[in-house]
Amino acid sequence: APAHCWPRRGPQTTTVATDLVRQGTLWVLPIASQRVAQADMALSRATLRFSGCLRSSSRVPRVASIVQRQASALAFVEQARGVGFGGSRAPPFVPPPPQDSGVGILACEAYVPNRFVSQAALEEADGVGAGKYTIGLGQERLAFVDDREDINSICMNAVQNLLTKYGIQAHQVGRLEVGTESLVDKSKSAKTVIAGHLFGDDRNLEGATSINACYGGTAALLNSVAWVESSDWTGKYAIYVTADIAVYEKGPARPTGGCGAVAMLIGPGAPLKLVPGSRFSHTADVYDFYKASMMSEYPQVDGRLSQACYLRAVDDCYNGACRRLEQQRAAGGDATTDPIAADHGFDLWLFHSPYQKLVRQSFGRLLFNDAMARIHRGLPLPAHLEPLRPYASMPYEQTLLDRDLMKTLAVVSEDGYERQVAPSTRLSANIGNSYAAAVHANILSLVSSQRSALEGKRIGAFSYGSGAIATLFALEGSRPGPGPSAEFTLDRIADTVDLDARLAARREATVDEYVGAMEMREASYGEADVVPVGSIDNIEEGAWYLDSVDSKFVRHYKRKGE
Repeated sequence: APAHCWPRRGPQTTTVATDLVRQGTLWVLPIASQRVAQADMALSRATLRFSGCLRSSSRVPRVASIVQRQASALAFVEQARGVGFGGSRAPPFVPPPPQDSGVGILACEAYVPNRFVSQAALEEADGVGAGKYTIGLGQERLAFVDDREDINSICMNAVQNLLTKYGIQAHQVGRLEVGTESLVDKSKSAKTVIAGHLFGDDRNLEGATSINACYGGTAALLNSVAWVESSDWTGKYAIYVTADIAVYEKGPARPTGGCGAVAMLIGPGAPLKLVPGSRFSHTADVYDFYKASMMSEYPQVDGRLSQACYLRAVDDCYNGACRRLEQQRAAGGDATTDPIAADHGFDLWLFHSPYQKLVRQSFGRLLFNDAMARIHRGLPLPAHLEPLRPYASMPYEQTLLDRDLMKTLAVVSEDGYERQVAPSTRLSANIGNSYAAAVHANILSLVSSQRSALEGKRIGAFSYGSGAIATLFALEGSRPGPGPSAEFTLDRIADTVDLDARLAARREATVDEYVGAMEMREASYGEADVVPVGSIDNIEEGAWYLDSVDSKFVRHYKRKGE
């Protein structure tokens, strides 16, 4: 029955009723089947008085057999959520120990645009002080494309690279996911364009395009892993590709643009597997960055709010993930109360990277949260965290943007940043912000720099998308054993990507050339019956590009050299 049909018997009844109603029928949430049985997860039909709302009276006996005791169901749902219905905190719900399926990233590839403009040249052209972008933002170069390339073409190039360099045939892939926020169509999925050009007549290909500012790639990753772990897995590979073209109108935000695409092959026995039971997510309704106008690809941005939202999400996800780890340790008999014992098991970190200075600040927040947790538990602070003690009494919201605290955190976190974060930053520093692809570009960078040294190492990965959605998840490097996945190794990923050579092969463009490319995009965005004016000379051999948009807005692509 629809939620509004349930009798109003208070927030407890209404909330649980809503949880138990799906598409007009009552069913039990499969949160944990054993605990459902223990808690008699059901609500009293007599108490709820909803029989008049059922679609058919024939359902009453079946429902009556399910629905027994309201109080136990309320207690269970409270426990499962970890929060009482009155706002009070209930005992935390501890799920069963996670099972390691070994599913994760088998192979990585990327598409990096052929041109870039240096941030130092942008500083000079914009008349700002030297270091404003290179030091203040921590960026080196900004990759860009003109109207000859769009989200479909750069995704196709990344997937084409992955299929070709690893010898993957179309029939070996059962799922294709795309993560982006760079829309050229409000309805048609970019996944279908990629499938039509690269996968031929093989139509049994699950997946779609996940759209959210900067987070779509992570949604595509998690969806792909879930599919391989599911009972509907066909034994085939999953591929997810994430990409964006980050452009801004003239002004202070323009240097934080960029462009890039990353494609990953997902399957079992992976050299870089997702760690089960490690995730924690954050959701908030905020307008920090959004694209409400369909007439422009430029976003509306509140920079100060966006930074605060980002750091708040870092705090929430990190503290939540740490609580999960402590619960798992306690369930395993480890009674340690030190909130920073062994860095919570993380050897390395990578973050969503609009610009590198925000990544540094994010890592500093981890140390800040560790320090506050120890102070609140009455534990001594390590010497390197002692400078954070004076901020324990500062109101939380003030800590997000307080400049003195940021400076202190920069000093406190410097050594740890160089060891644990810097190895993942090379690609993003050299292509700029790739939105949904950013954290995945950093995964690729980390593998490129560390290679097989990642075996046995646990990596914390923080993904953030404005609006806002964020997730902290964990990856772990491993050496595949014998079997179908033995050919996929961390060293092979690094050798295949060959990141240093790929970055060195690009051409440095002038600022005028970059501005001209942005003007081309402005002129053609959302238009029909258009032939791009950007030169094909800027497209590398074998790459896909946009050939034309016809009078019905149908987009046509070609591959250079064919």
